[in-house]
Amino acid sequence: MKRNEKKPAPHAVYVVEGEGDKTFWTKIGAAWTHRDGKGFNIQLSCLPVNGRVVLRDPKVAEDDEEAGR
Repeated sequence: MKRNEKKPAPHAVYVVEGEGDKTFWTKIGAAWTHRDGKGFNIQLSCLPVNGRVVLRDPKVAEDDEEAGR
C-alpha cells in the first residue's frame, strides 16, 4: 500500500442471536483484510456463547458511492 492510498475500512464483526423478526445483532469487534487479500486480522471485545459470529463488509458512505460513479 502506497503512502497516499486510503486504507480500506475494517469489516464489522457481530454476534447474532435469535432468528427471523427476533434477531439481535451486537457488534463485538472488527476485522482487517490482509494485504494479499487471503485472510483477516480479527479483534474481538468478547466471544459469543453460542459460537455464531458474522463478518460484514464495511458500509460505503453515500459520498463515496457518488464519487465512484
